[in-house]
Parts: sequence; C-alpha cells; structure tokens
Amino acid sequence: MKTIIDEVAATVTVTDAAGHDTTYAMASAEGFKAASDAWLRVGWDAKHVYTFTWMGRPIIQLPEDMVRLQELIWTLKPDVVVETGVAHGGSLIYYASLFEAMGNGRVIGIDIEIRPHNREAIEAHPMFKRIDLVEGSSTAPDIVGQVNALIRPDERVLVILDSNHTYDHVLNELRAYADLVPIGSYIVSTDGIMQQVVGAPRSQADWATNNPQEAARDFVAEDTRFVIEEPQWLFNESVITERVTYWPSCFVKRVR
Repeated sequence: MKTIIDEVAATVTVTDAAGHDTTYAMASAEGFKAASDAWLRVGWDAKHVYTFTWMGRPIIQLPEDMVRLQELIWTLKPDVVVETGVAHGGSLIYYASLFEAMGNGRVIGIDIEIRPHNREAIEAHPMFKRIDLVEGSSTAPDIVGQVNALIRPDERVLVILDSNHTYDHVLNELRAYADLVPIGSYIVSTDGIMQQVVGAPRSQADWATNNPQEAARDFVAEDTRFVIEEPQWLFNESVITERVTYWPSCFVKRVR
C-alpha cells in the first residue's frame, strides 16, 4: 500500500497491492480515511501514543479513542468501569476523573502484575478514591470472582479489555466478563489495529489473525447476546463517518 497526499491538488492517492491507483478529494470522507490510515501507521512506527499523560500518569492511548470512550461513558453513565490491563494507570485515572466530574462511578483495574512503582503512584493519586486494584490474571476464575464480588447487583458495568491482546486471551476475557455487562452496555476490545500493522516495527507476523478484532468477531458469533456496534456520535457537522482509531471493531454491545 502506498499513500500520496498532495496538498497542492488537495487529493489523496492510494496505490493498492496490485498497483491500482485510487484518488480521493482531500475534503471527502474517503480522502480523510485514506490519509488517516497512513497517519495511524506513521504514528505506530514513531510510537506517537507514548507521549501522553492524564493527570500526571502515562496513558499510552490514542487521544481520539479516549475522547470517543468519554462520549460513551457520558451516554451510558455506568456505575463501574472494569478495565483489564493497568500498566502506568493513566487510563484508570482518566475514567476515575470522568466519574469524579459526573459525581458517580468507580473503576476496577486488573493486571497480572502491578509493578510496585506504578501501584505506589496510583495509590498516591487524588483519583485513587474511585479505584480498586486487583492483581492477577484477568481470566483466572479466582480473579473473575474477586471482580464480581466488588460489584453490587444493581450496578451498571462497562468493561474495557486492554491487557494481553492475543486472540485466545481476548476471547477468554470476553467470555469471562460477558455476564457483568447489562443490556445496552459494552465490552470494549481495544487495540484491533494490530491487524492493520503487520510488517511494521513492533509487530508480529501472526497479527493478521492473532488479534482482538478476530476475537471480538468470533465471540459475537458464539454469543448472540452481543453484536459489534459503533455507538452513535453525539455531535458531527463534518463529512467524516468513521473513527480514527487504534481500536477498530472494538465496541461489543450487549443487545439481549
């Protein structure tokens, strides 16, 4: 794939694997998507997402993904966000700060290893009052049980999967936490961009199939309570209809 952005002509030209050129107007939805796909690859190579913090903690997420997720949280107003994968804790702090502003909600963060310096920083943060940390494998029955025990029967839950992104692990997480999600809420299966960056630095050859997108597709095929469905944008006065995202096909919604 080759992408040429011509700012003078205001066009974006994409050459596919067979050598065929397609040219789009820069101001079109198609032109924006083609340029954005190239930008996502450039950002992956340059480690763009490794430059952001939220309230002082590294977040390592694409800002657009976090803003879109904020829109979903505002719409759903969940009582609890369950996130697998803690790392530096930036996303836990982000969700907790949204709940602080909204006046309700808390976050449960799960990781197989919460490194002591990260735990210390998270526990010292002003938003820690809205955070519970659970250390252990997110798919281990005892850890799933601990998480369930932290949630009251009347609480509305949103689940975000951001730990080990292999197909098997994500599929097992989807199965493990499906019953926590009420009708109308979501499991968000992040980092499906792995499928798009095979051959890039920091990628592996099997990512074409060994990724969260494939896991989400197979999960909704086996559990018909769920579908992959994009939340409706709350505001859009543009020609754009698709997210610029590291999380394609991530919104796994419970519909029954």
